[in-house]
Amino acid sequence: MRARHAAVTVAVATTAIVAASACAADPSAHPPSPSAPTRHNLRDGLLTQAQLPDGFRALTQQVDSTTTGAPHAPASTVPIASMPCPELAVGTFMTAHAPPEEDVAVALEQVPADDGEDEGWFGQESLDRYAPGRAAAVMDAIRGAAQRCPSYTDTFVTGTHGQSTVSVTGTGLRAEDSLVLRITTTMPEVTDPFISETGFVREGDVILMVQKVAGQKPRSGVEAVLPAAVAAYRKATTG
Repeated sequence: MRARHAAVTVAVATTAIVAASACAADPSAHPPSPSAPTRHNLRDGLLTQAQLPDGFRALTQQVDSTTTGAPHAPASTVPIASMPCPELAVGTFMTAHAPPEEDVAVALEQVPADDGEDEGWFGQESLDRYAPGRAAAVMDAIRGAAQRCPSYTDTFVTGTHGQSTVSVTGTGLRAEDSLVLRITTTMPEVTDPFISETGFVREGDVILMVQKVAGQKPRSGVEAVLPAAVAAYRKATTG
């Protein structure tokens, strides 16, 4: 029971990814200028249920499970390069500290196992479109923040302290740029650490992300969804 309470604490601290996407802007309110090149509909590149691996669900019927327009988190004047280290664990740090021109997202869930030992995991896939050349700089800033913050201590809303370590690994995917950001958090009186992950893949001026909210001993991570997400995006953009 204590571990479950701690899980809720960490989930709150990491800003319940989809709940932060409450306000959806109408993309037709800002049509491209006549001189702007035609760009594909970013939403078409999101995963659908048919494209997900077995055991995963796209929560398209959930209220506010998709967003459009950017940003869907309050923008900050502090860039990723100098934001506080605990912000790396906040699901919306990209749209807050590196606001894209456009953002779309869909909530994802790995269905819990029947044995009750594994609660599955919850998260989202998102696509962020940036101005030409900007996406590459954002990827560099994420790596720089992880190097600057290999570990940090955070205090959650309940007053509980957590010790977090940050690591960056490769995705194993062929892409212009990609990485997996993993944050492992230990908390007093909780045996197993909480692990949150975000996989980033850059395709031109778009950064594709698969984010997993913090959980204990999940049977899979973002690598279970990332290849399908990249394949869905490429299919939508290449026809």
